[in-house]
Amino acid sequence: MTYTIEKVTTLIGARRYGDNDTNIGFILTDSRSLCFPEETLFFALKSERNDGHNYIPELYRRGVKNFVVTNVPKGYASDYPGANFLKVVNTLEALQRLAERHRDEFNIPIVGITGSNGKTMVKEWLYQLLSPSMFVTRSPRSYNSQIGVPLSVWLMNEQTQVGVFEAGISMPGEMLALRDIIQPTIAVLTNLGAAHQENFSSLEEKCREKLILFHDAETVIYDGDDEVINKVIAEYPDYKGEKLFWSLKNPEAPFYVKNIEKQQSVSVITYIYKGEEDSFSIPFIDDASVQNAIISAVVASKLGLSAEDIDKRMAQLEPVAMRLEVKVGQHGCTLINDSYNSDINSLDIALDFMNRRPDHRGRRHTLILSDIYQSGQEPEALYKEVSDLARKRGVVKFIGIGPELCKQHDEIQISEKFFFPNVEEFIASEVFASLRDEVILLKGARQFGFDQLTELLVQKVHETTLEVNLNAVVANLNYYRAFMKPETKLVCMIKADGYGAGAVEIAKTLQDHRVDYLAVAVADEGVTLRKNGITSNIMIMNPEMTAFKTMFDYDLEPEVYSFRLLDALIKAAEKEGVTGFPVHIKLDTGMHRMGFDPENDMEELIGKLKHQNAIIPRSVFSHFVGSDDDSFDDFSAHQFELFDKGSKHGCC
Repeated sequence: MTYTIEKVTTLIGARRYGDNDTNIGFILTDSRSLCFPEETLFFALKSERNDGHNYIPELYRRGVKNFVVTNVPKGYASDYPGANFLKVVNTLEALQRLAERHRDEFNIPIVGITGSNGKTMVKEWLYQLLSPSMFVTRSPRSYNSQIGVPLSVWLMNEQTQVGVFEAGISMPGEMLALRDIIQPTIAVLTNLGAAHQENFSSLEEKCREKLILFHDAETVIYDGDDEVINKVIAEYPDYKGEKLFWSLKNPEAPFYVKNIEKQQSVSVITYIYKGEEDSFSIPFIDDASVQNAIISAVVASKLGLSAEDIDKRMAQLEPVAMRLEVKVGQHGCTLINDSYNSDINSLDIALDFMNRRPDHRGRRHTLILSDIYQSGQEPEALYKEVSDLARKRGVVKFIGIGPELCKQHDEIQISEKFFFPNVEEFIASEVFASLRDEVILLKGARQFGFDQLTELLVQKVHETTLEVNLNAVVANLNYYRAFMKPETKLVCMIKADGYGAGAVEIAKTLQDHRVDYLAVAVADEGVTLRKNGITSNIMIMNPEMTAFKTMFDYDLEPEVYSFRLLDALIKAAEKEGVTGFPVHIKLDTGMHRMGFDPENDMEELIGKLKHQNAIIPRSVFSHFVGSDDDSFDDFSAHQFELFDKGSKHGCC
């Protein structure tokens, strides 16, 4: 969906500076995520450490012409010709207001999910359960904050049949804005836990804040066995909606869980809903997965999914990336990666997962843990609880990372224990080098950079530096640019290590000289550029299916040249919670190597693209092999005719 800039100005109550008429289809808050500058509206958000206004010159240079600001640049008319500046009092509130007005356009079921743990898991599993029969728009990854929620809701479009959005809070007063943006018809509370407890005086206070999401919902879904939740809900007797709670204890509950049978690698859950007894199986045995599956089943049942479909689809549930992700490590190790957040509740969940996971080799269990923030507990009591949980769950080796854990080392009552102030010192230690034949749980808050550990433990990293003279490259670039129209985009190929000249050095030079795109052969080459500070758009010419997640993580845009590749990419993006990911469509105009047939494939291709929101075409291209040779002029003309026909299919 798009809105005219005039409409956006009205919706957010802004004063407009500039008169360029345009349509807005994309919202941007992070300059590093720019994909479609022509239809992008950038919100210059301010934080304690950064100010989005500082990125306006760079974004304008990259093609963005529409900005929401609190301060209009001096000389905007001369310095930013063709740009629109929408002046507001608060850019974050303007972003939220725009998302709220966008939400008003939809009369469809909207699921709002809150809770201390399990929000992302429930959201992703609901997507897996519902998407085979409904077009679902959901929060990307864990976009559940004051910024993430409006960006998520904005993703709804004409195809959306149901929305599933997370709402995360860390202090009182935050949920009201999120409720107004999501406006859930079905509100879900996963659980109450200790995360962010330091900002609340009690669990009851935190529960009241979370239940603000319930206020106008038609149906509320929660744990009927939780005393705190029941107590707080009883404080709102004027609530007229449906209370669809689940229970393992109360046979009269709307969704009664009659039995949970845990087998070696499967859990069978028997339940009664609307007087009918049914069951489903999930390929997980840990307590957290069981609870999240129950919640997902309640929501799916409410949305009309049959018991038969629930059973069939539950059996096919896949784990959510970055949550208890199991990887094969070096030196006989297995890694369980939960380096997403760190609180006492999710630690217990992760330890339970590690303890229950079958390991026929009998390897010892190792916990690598960062400091735990926002617990609401005194450090001594907190880390004593950590120690008790770890010992109870079979941990025999403990590695603590962070200044607070170093201080509380005496509270960790595990015989084999080591402490480091940061990840870097741990990596440089003999303890890190000696990891062998262990099941390792990585549990750390994002700010500690545990992704470094994962990368090193999974694969070796090699770096090569090459120093070259780049004057000739710049001269050649400027020579060809002299023949181009100013609006023509330029893509530079730097595969095969820049053909021996050094890919990183070449890329930095081309980026400094403002080329529009860099192109490499495979994803690994793009990763190397990203890790060396390249922020330009990067196209992957030969995307391998095993590298899809890498491309998502590093913003690498793949070429798509076949239906097999297209279908696999959409499936992978949907699994990762990725939406609007840019791709480049290749047409076969005569080379017959790879590409879609411009005459026969266009209708099917366009149909597939319209019925999903995971990917979006950024460009359409072909290989004009003989365009620089006069003897191939007839063939090139034929190629262009086919390309023109295919690229314009469905546009007129």
